[in-house]
Amino acid sequence: MKIRTWDNVIVIAWKSKWIKGNVMKVFRDKNRVIVKWVNIVTRHVKKQGTKPWEKIKFEKAIDASNVMLVCPYTEKPTRIWFVMINEKSKQKKFRFSKKAVKELSKKPEEVIIK
Repeated sequence: MKIRTWDNVIVIAWKSKWIKGNVMKVFRDKNRVIVKWVNIVTRHVKKQGTKPWEKIKFEKAIDASNVMLVCPYTEKPTRIWFVMINEKSKQKKFRFSKKAVKELSKKPEEVIIK
């Protein structure tokens, strides 16, 4: 999964489409993510002893295929790819903004796309 915690994403397929938010938590084994202010559910908690009843609102996880990363340069949903520099380090870059590659390296022969 290419999505990590605190990435900016946009919901592309869910009840509340086209909402931008941050990823709060990633569940890699289930391929699900929790996005802030998306898929909010209400839970009613019963009265226990002297504590009164209450409503609790929280976000539930949605499938990772329903979100796309937002490019910081164009503010549009985009796919990502990885750029390797000198076979040592791998960095996440956005597919449709070429600015990311130009900022990374001035020499095109140093950049290996995988």
